[in-house]
This record gives sequence, structure tokens and C-alpha cells, in this order.
Amino acid sequence: MTAPAPLRVVIADDQASVREGLVMLLDGLPDIDVVGAAADGEQALDLVAAHKPDAILLDLHMPVLDGIGATRRLAAEHPGVAVVVLTTYVDDSSVLEALQAGARSYLTKDADRTDIARALHAAAGGLTVFDARVHATLLAAASAPPAAEPPERPSEPPDGLTHREVEILALIARGLTNPEIAEQLFLSSHTVKTHINRIFAKTGSRDRVAAIAYAQRHHITART
Repeated sequence: MTAPAPLRVVIADDQASVREGLVMLLDGLPDIDVVGAAADGEQALDLVAAHKPDAILLDLHMPVLDGIGATRRLAAEHPGVAVVVLTTYVDDSSVLEALQAGARSYLTKDADRTDIARALHAAAGGLTVFDARVHATLLAAASAPPAAEPPERPSEPPDGLTHREVEILALIARGLTNPEIAEQLFLSSHTVKTHINRIFAKTGSRDRVAAIAYAQRHHITART
């Protein structure tokens, strides 16, 4: 049986030592082929256009064109390339900006080689991977009280969501599990699961973490 072709990856980081270290770490794996390394977002876009990789490992803060800008351009110009952010920044604004721009996964630079490789493969397969610190940041951002009076909830929910789906999405954003949602809304677990599947489809969310980010962007919060 023929082994699958290695995942073709571009690496972008403005720090030469970090960039070269990542190339050595990942290119040494049998299932990853590093086809290019860039020092800024513009170089990364040029390499992606030239090599057409499966995924790109991208720092956020780079000169010329930063990671957020590069991610937006990649999503528009090369939608088939999975963007995995690897950065030291885990504040909620950085995480949410990256996800809104089109990043598929978000890791911090203390991730080891196995975690990075797993995230790259998962992202190339259409899945989302966040490390524990990023997941915690998203949950905290979704549950934190607003600094100012929140915008009024639109009369009609976005993206064709029903009012019940908005209600369930808000509870997901608070970190409730399916059984907890079912208990609070007096629904069966099967009904809750059906609603959540519809929420994922309508919002383009691959998992609960992506749905939490969607709820944050649209100011969907549970009413108490």
C-alpha cells in the first residue's frame, strides 16, 4: 500500500531563529514537507502562490504584512490553503481577529512538534485545533461581562438562525454542555443535538469553539 504524500507546508515568521527552527523540526517529519519559509506576510503570499501548499504555519506579528492581513489575503486568494496561526499572543482580540480573518487553527509557541504537526494535518483536513490556553481565552471572552452596554440584539437573528438556535448558541458560548442545555431549556438531548448541528451548518462552524467565536462576533449572549 502506497503511503500518502507528505503534507506540503509554508512557514512564515519574522524571527530567523524561530523560522529556521520550525523548518528543521517539521521538515524532519516523514509526513510533512516544508516547501518554503517567509519572513513576512508578503513573502508568505508569494511562496503560497508559487508552491501551492496544503497549509501555512503563520506568525501574527510580522513586518510588511502582518499575520492577520496575510490570513485575509490567503482566505480570499488561496481558500484551499489551511491557515494555522502559531504565536505568543493569546489575548481575545488576537484570537478573534485571526479566526474572523479565516485562520483554521490557533496555537501558542510553546506547542511541541507533535502538536504543530497534528494541527497542520487537521487544518488541511478541514478541522479546527486550538490549544488549551486559546480555548480558555475564547470561553473567557464569551462569558466576560461587557465593558459597556452591549449592542441591542437584532430583531432577526443572523444567517437564518431561529430564535431557539440563537438561545442555544448563547448557552454554548457560556460553556454549557448538551445535557446542561437540555436541562435548562426543558428539551431532550436529541433535540438539543439536532439544533446544534443546524447551528454549525448555518454559521459555518466546524465545532463548539468556532461557534463560540461566531457568537462573540455577533454579540450573541445568554440572557439572565
